[in-house]
Amino acid sequence: MTPTPPSLPKPKIKILLLEGIHASALDAFAAAGYTNVELRRGALRGAELAAALAGVHILGIRSASKLTADALRAAARLIAVGCFCIGTNQVALEAAALAGVPVFNAPFSNTRSVAELVLAEAILLLRGIPQRNALAHRGGWAKTAAGAHEARGKCLGIVGYGHIGTQVGVLAEALGMQVIYHDIEARLALGNARPAGSLEALLRQADVVTLHVPETPETRGMIGAAQFAAMRPGAHFLNASRGSVADLDALAAALRAGKLGGAAIDVFPREPGAAHDEFVSPLRGLDNVLLTPHIGGSTEEAQQNIGLEVAGKLIRYSDNGSTVSAVNFPEVSLPAHPGRHRLLHIHHNRPGVLSAVNAVFSAAQVNIAGQFLETTPAVGYVVTDIESGDPARARELQRRLARLPHTLRARVLY
Repeated sequence: MTPTPPSLPKPKIKILLLEGIHASALDAFAAAGYTNVELRRGALRGAELAAALAGVHILGIRSASKLTADALRAAARLIAVGCFCIGTNQVALEAAALAGVPVFNAPFSNTRSVAELVLAEAILLLRGIPQRNALAHRGGWAKTAAGAHEARGKCLGIVGYGHIGTQVGVLAEALGMQVIYHDIEARLALGNARPAGSLEALLRQADVVTLHVPETPETRGMIGAAQFAAMRPGAHFLNASRGSVADLDALAAALRAGKLGGAAIDVFPREPGAAHDEFVSPLRGLDNVLLTPHIGGSTEEAQQNIGLEVAGKLIRYSDNGSTVSAVNFPEVSLPAHPGRHRLLHIHHNRPGVLSAVNAVFSAAQVNIAGQFLETTPAVGYVVTDIESGDPARARELQRRLARLPHTLRARVLY
């Protein structure tokens, strides 16, 4: 069983924010009464991260810090993790759940930033700007209309029609582009967008193909040599989703062979861990390729929104116990609990745990004012409100709950 953190006043709750998280998160924590916040600019990994987590209750990271199962085992007081970005694959999610630690992220706050970059890159590719720019830097002067096209009237194929994909489609239609999309789930089309019927049909029709899919076993390597061969001659390819979904060696071969007109890539299978590390890619040196260092969502506006969104989720969990939008945890939306003590019990999802929890309250002759339960296949989460009385009594109930079989963590909120 993970040791249960003590119930602390907000100034005593230690928060560690890594990787230069936006100041909006600091402002949100301060406004909620959390003042024990340490902000570090860089990422931490391995033993260095495990050491830094000593005494930390809430951790905030972006994509470079890797929260492994080993680091989680060293973080005895950790109650929640915030990923101040879209993805959560930098966290051992199952291990976090089994440590009683919900993980929150910001899946939508940088949607507009990514969509704007993708559309801008599509326009640059259609006009042949990357190769003209590269030639000008070498002293050349390609003043010609050959190979330069307007976006108006061209077909944009969107693979993955979720929050970002739909935004890209709406912006593209405003320029007069025709929009088709493919998604494994049925999606409501926005504007005049229409489903392509299949990935293969989309690749055959689109002048520009852009990927907006998550990283899953099904999407890894989904675009390779066969898919590039199926695209229209001279078409352009963009990926601002996940680096694992496209075979960049196959893309480089299609570009060198003249099959494709250009590409814009923002995410890569292997990315430098630090600014001084060399970026290695088979696409380096190709004039008709735009390479950006995973900055699709890196705007001041997006980072400000992410800071507010993730900090808000962490504050609600710490103050209230609500776990809505946690990526690895039972989701419970909880009301405020004025005049009540709230006890949180996180446990292995086994038969009889709820009965054991309620037996603790029954034996103490405590009246339950409200109770909430949600489970995943691995974890159960019981939230119990009792009428306020002696805080020492609530702490004693917390200790009894922590001693129950299958308990992962128990907390009390006043």
